[in-house]
Amino acid sequence: MKKYDIICIGTALVDSIITGFDPTPVSASGYLAKSQSLKAGGEAVNVSIALAKLGLKTGIVCSLGADPAGDMIAASLKENGVDTDLLIRSGDHPTPVTTMFVKDDGSRKSIVNEAHRYNFHPEQNKRSFTDARALILGSLFRAPFDDAAIIREVLKSAGAAGQVVFADTKLPNYRILELGDVKDSLEFIDYITPNEDEARYFTGRDDPEEMAEVFLDQGVRNVIIKLGAGGCLLKNAEGSLRLSAYKVDAIDSTGAGDNFIAGFASELLHGASAHEALKFANACGAICTTAVGAQTALKNRDQVLEFMACNV
Repeated sequence: MKKYDIICIGTALVDSIITGFDPTPVSASGYLAKSQSLKAGGEAVNVSIALAKLGLKTGIVCSLGADPAGDMIAASLKENGVDTDLLIRSGDHPTPVTTMFVKDDGSRKSIVNEAHRYNFHPEQNKRSFTDARALILGSLFRAPFDDAAIIREVLKSAGAAGQVVFADTKLPNYRILELGDVKDSLEFIDYITPNEDEARYFTGRDDPEEMAEVFLDQGVRNVIIKLGAGGCLLKNAEGSLRLSAYKVDAIDSTGAGDNFIAGFASELLHGASAHEALKFANACGAICTTAVGAQTALKNRDQVLEFMACNV
């Protein structure tokens, strides 16, 4: 028996979320905004909290500084039911803080800094992430998965342990890897879930079907292209499936993709078909956008099922 249902590895940070920013100064050095809040965030944090809320025994492998920002993230993980035994705390670097400007339509822009470059080494302790039925790389192409050697060692170990492997991609920020740089690792990925912008960046294609085909040709078993308001596309060797998005009044899209992959992985591990898991994932992503912050709106699995029943 595995200790966990699923483990997430990836970035952990604090999001400083600013909504309704007015670029017109009100004084020589002052600006106004509708709101500003601090939230624990980062792909691994967002995904693991969503998974725990959805009822899975969830662990997380991420690196936090020995600082108040790290304390805030660790506390948020515990409060939401994520096992924190695998957290790495280090005084060698600060916990990253991202400033996010959210527009009225829910879209956003972010500012990162040198702390986001810190690259920890999960491959040096394989037992920390293989004691689970499944593994999620919460930030492929971002630290620590902006190093081809780390990517291969982690994925190879997960494959040897019989784990179902999910990888959510991010656009590179500091160290730049291309898809061809990790081709020898992609065969170990069961499901990869780029959004449309990420898929376009890594494949050079504009059509979602063609984007997915590039990933499949590189060795990934299943490709899910997240299309925002356009829904999602799943493609594998057997064919493709496209689902529409749920219609909601979006407030903030922060973490929608993270909630999506959490919902998809959760339902697969609950025994659902890929089709049913995609519908559930779409619902999780939609629910996430209805409040500010990646972890605010999603409550539990029953909430998602009720949302789906009311939005057939």
